Amino acid sequence: MRSAADDLTYDGDRSSQDHVSGLPQARSLVLGEDDPRDAGLEEHPVSEDVAWTGRIFNVNRLRVKLPDGRTAVRDVVRHPGAVAVVALTDGGRICLVRQFRTALDRVTVEIPAGKLDPGEDPLDAAHRELAEETGMQAKKMAYLTTIATSDGFCDELIHLYMATGLSYHQSSPDADEFINVDLVELSELVDAVLDGRVEDAKTVVGALVCDAIAHRLAPGEAAGPVNDPMSDGKVDG
Repeated sequence: MRSAADDLTYDGDRSSQDHVSGLPQARSLVLGEDDPRDAGLEEHPVSEDVAWTGRIFNVNRLRVKLPDGRTAVRDVVRHPGAVAVVALTDGGRICLVRQFRTALDRVTVEIPAGKLDPGEDPLDAAHRELAEETGMQAKKMAYLTTIATSDGFCDELIHLYMATGLSYHQSSPDADEFINVDLVELSELVDAVLDGRVEDAKTVVGALVCDAIAHRLAPGEAAGPVNDPMSDGKVDG
């Protein structure tokens, strides 16, 4: 049993390591699997079993064949995917949600987000989650990017959208969600991200992508006015 475990475990064990990484190359960006050399990096699944089943995700144990012919075990979190929304007001404020995260044992400040339902279109999910968590409805919802949250062990993809033309309606969070909502200057959030005071990955990416887009917009391309959820007027930023 000990030898079998050693055969499948490489973390921290370099006794049988007999290969090196490819030499550094100065080149233009080539994305994954677009380089012919990538074929020599592939791992091929031999078997996959469900090790644990949860309410939101499963943990599967895979036995894979490595490029050199040996086998290894990979534990993978199988997740249905999620969406996150950068919701912007005309005055440059971003909609953030405050909620307690048990895994971190503290309240975090994040952009609105949520898990995809089976077969759900991410665009529909973005509208749904924004409305449920914040009460905001968007006239426009534009795709920004997709991020892999932790591809070393999880297949979760989060699709990020930008929402504009916001109006406030009644929020409807899940039964176990307790949320406060803030409208914060985007520049203040970006500063907090760059200072390391915001750690949530989707919020970091969303804020920086949004900031980069804002700097590339031509004059007059700002989002339209937004109804103030706390009054009958408009949010002036």
